Parts: sequence; structure tokens; C-alpha cells
Amino acid sequence: MPDVTSHRIILAAVCLFALLAVAGCKPDSDSASPSVAPTAPVADDQAVPPAEPETVELKDVIETNDRYVIGISYPPGINRYPGLARAIGAYVQEAKDGLMAAVEGFGNDKPSIPYELSLNFEQVLDSPDLVAIAADGSRYTGGAHGEPLVARFVWLPKQDKALQADELIPGADGWMAISGYVREQLRTAVSVRADADEMAPEDRARLVRTANKVIDEGTEPDSDNFRQFQPLVDAQGKLSALRFVFPPYQVGPYADGTQSVDVPIEVLRPYLAPEYAGLFE
Repeated sequence: MPDVTSHRIILAAVCLFALLAVAGCKPDSDSASPSVAPTAPVADDQAVPPAEPETVELKDVIETNDRYVIGISYPPGINRYPGLARAIGAYVQEAKDGLMAAVEGFGNDKPSIPYELSLNFEQVLDSPDLVAIAADGSRYTGGAHGEPLVARFVWLPKQDKALQADELIPGADGWMAISGYVREQLRTAVSVRADADEMAPEDRARLVRTANKVIDEGTEPDSDNFRQFQPLVDAQGKLSALRFVFPPYQVGPYADGTQSVDVPIEVLRPYLAPEYAGLFE
């Protein structure tokens, strides 16, 4: 009969061997598994900086060939405010793109007369708080006459941003007041012209009725209808009014050309955004 003590010793050795065998089959977390380094958070000071805005340098342009003519002129110092130069440059590029698209439509042919882009930029206000640039011209791509190009750029140098009509007059009640004032001035101008032409009563009535309809449609109380504006200053150099500019067709026929109405500060003041009201004081 086997010795009990010896039997227990043998059994313990077998169990120990089994445990060691199982442990040997278990992968070692430090050596068998691939090492994956934790992703370190990107610190704020390591963030990729935003790209610098592209610098635009505006220069007078004269291009002439048998297919198109381009003439663009700028006032001195136009590049003093890079943001303003970029905005004007984008407007010019859009006008050029429209011209060249029409020219390229001919393929290898050419128009009977050269297509044309003409733009003149004029600085109409230059102060520490406000700079205003007026753009007037036309783009001819066939037809009886050219397409009028009318734009106004109002820049806030201290804030380095453009001043938009809906920011200056943020409320609908303000555009109701401006619309009413502008309509009255434009209608009066139509009546004066009709009286000067000494028209027959029925012809005069028809002209005034048609003109007033166009005026009403082009001066709906919406900031989009008044987006082209420029500030005016009085003899003391203080802002006294806003001149709203309307290209041909908006408030009258092409023959009437670009029209404008000066809205005095007394009409505007109750509706100015608080952050810009100080410009008129």
C-alpha cells in the first residue's frame, strides 16, 4: 500500500505543474500585445493657426484687344485698408468674370464690337471712423446698351469691417420710415419732370401712375433694396445724412440713369443701431 505522505507530495507537484503550464499559455501584456501609445491631447498653443487673409493690391487696369476692353481706375490710398481692398477686389473680379464668360462664349470668333468693362472707384468719405468708396461703371456684353454697375463700400477702419445697411438700421420700423421718405422724394421728382414736359393730362397721369408703381416695387421696406448707400457730412464734417443709391431699372427706366435720395439724420436717428449711433453725433 503506497505511503500516504508520498502520494500527497506527488499530487501537489502535479497540480503545481498544471498551474505553471496554464500561466505559460497566457499572453504577456507587456511583451506579447502590440504597444499602443495613448493619444496626447493637442494643447491650445499647438493648434494650427488660421491662414492669413490674402493680400490684395489694387492697381489701375487698362486692357485692350479686338475682343474686349477693360478700364478700371482707383483713387490714391485705396490699399491702405487691406480688408476694404479685398472686398473691392472681389467685386471687380466678379465683374471681370461676367465679361470674360460672355467673350469666351464666342469661342474662336469675336463680337462685332469689343465687349467692355468700365469701372471708376472714387473715395467719397475719409475719416478716422468711416471710409466710403463709390463705384460706378458699366459692362457691355451685347445689346442696345451696357449693364450698369453701381456699388458703394462703407468701411469701419477701427473695427476693420464693412458697415452693412441691415446692421446700421436693424429694425423693420426703420426701413418703413426710410422707404416712406424715399418714395415721397422719388414721386415728387417724377411729378416735377412731368410738369416740365407740359404733357397732356391723360399722358401725365399715365406716366406718373407707371413711374410710381416702379418706385414702390424698388423701395419696398427691406434692407436689401437700400444696400447701396454712402454717408454724407455737413460743413462741420459731421455725418448729416445717408445717400441711398439706386441703379437704373430699380426705381425708374434705364434712361433715368442712377438715382439717389438723401435721407437726413432726423429721419434716421430713432432707428440707428446703438453701436453706430455715435457716428452721427
